[in-house]
Amino acid sequence: MEFPNSPFDDSNISEEREVGGRIDKRKQIDGEVKEYKSKNLKAERNRRQKLSERLLQLRSLVPNITNMTKETIITDAITYIRELQTNVDNLSEQLLEMEATHGVELETKNEEIIDTAEEMGKWGIEPEVQVAHIGPNKLWIKIVCQKKRGGFTKLMEAMNVLGFDLNDTSVTASRGALLVTSSVKVVCGGLTEANQIREILLEIIRGI
Repeated sequence: MEFPNSPFDDSNISEEREVGGRIDKRKQIDGEVKEYKSKNLKAERNRRQKLSERLLQLRSLVPNITNMTKETIITDAITYIRELQTNVDNLSEQLLEMEATHGVELETKNEEIIDTAEEMGKWGIEPEVQVAHIGPNKLWIKIVCQKKRGGFTKLMEAMNVLGFDLNDTSVTASRGALLVTSSVKVVCGGLTEANQIREILLEIIRGI
């Protein structure tokens, strides 16, 4: 005997389980969609925040910002960068000109040194220092050295450092050489030993 409407009939239960399963699955899909959208919104917020921070950093580096809009900040930054590039190009040109000028001066100076050295060698002139006592605290000094630009000034500075007060100084330039003679008064604390003075002055004129 069949009891179609019997409470023990499980056909309705199966149908309810099937319908419930579809509902649960739909809820699961809706949850995944909402979670996906939430992640996208969070990522978009992070991206916009980073972009805003970088625009603020860019604004702080550019001295003249005409407006606070994104487009204006970027436009002003481009203008500023172009100005910097122009300044770099101008400074590079000036540096090249300075190097070229310095190179010419150095070459000229080297040519002068070579010419004077060759001329001294041609005439058999060698660097020379003579020192003789002419009084208790007086010396007579004769110096023959290569003629160089600024050489005489450096020689006088060195003599002052040694404690010498020069009097009756005579300077003659000839055949690439410089002849200096002077009567020297030794200042208190200055050198008085003739041989020692001679060796020191030889080292000085060789280094000029």
